[in-house]
Amino acid sequence: MLTLDVTSDESVAAVVNEVIRQAGRIDVLVNNAGFGVAPAGAEESSIEQARSIFDTNFFGVVRMTRAVVPHMRHQGSGRIVNIGSVLGFLPMPYGALYAATKHAIEGIPNRSTMNFAIGASVSRSSSRLTRRRRSTQISSSPNARLDAYREARAVVSNRVNEVMAPATESRVVAEVVLKAAVAARPRLRYTAGALASRLQLLRRFMPAGLVDAALRKDLRLDTIPSPRSGNSVPQK
Repeated sequence: MLTLDVTSDESVAAVVNEVIRQAGRIDVLVNNAGFGVAPAGAEESSIEQARSIFDTNFFGVVRMTRAVVPHMRHQGSGRIVNIGSVLGFLPMPYGALYAATKHAIEGIPNRSTMNFAIGASVSRSSSRLTRRRRSTQISSSPNARLDAYREARAVVSNRVNEVMAPATESRVVAEVVLKAAVAARPRLRYTAGALASRLQLLRRFMPAGLVDAALRKDLRLDTIPSPRSGNSVPQK
């Protein structure tokens, strides 16, 4: 085990160099580092907080990929698997920043490295995190809270906790990562778990208005009035 900070160019370089020193090659990179912001309105996070989550969830992937691809290109093979989310194609209300980072990851895989026998894929997992990940996941609170969103934050947070209770076993995600890592011709995108597959079909074939209404109903946002600008009072 090596300590790695994906937000640090120096840490990324040091770890990749150490792996090369010990093993002589890198065959697979799984980009899994990330954190989220607790359910909140989009305006409830400062620019600094937005930069922070992108620095880990998106630019961390970019840093790691840039660090390992030269070694994979030199050895003529390699596989990169980025852990995405259903929120990358089906954004959740009051989860703007995290969903935005996963949208960005959706755009990373491409065929430009295939000439060097390097494949890149995204593994889309559902919001039902593994039990182990749920117990250790880092989640930041919005740092610019507004009173207008108080009720919505509470409702969505409670619902998210309910949804995450029957968590998907980590084996489901691990099996998909392994499948992407060893496939002779890896697909650009894989889904992990039945829920992620159902949501993918829902997003593809159901009209956007119906999808939005279903999400609001599932999150119980239809039980509260929409926030109004008149009572937006910063909380201390």
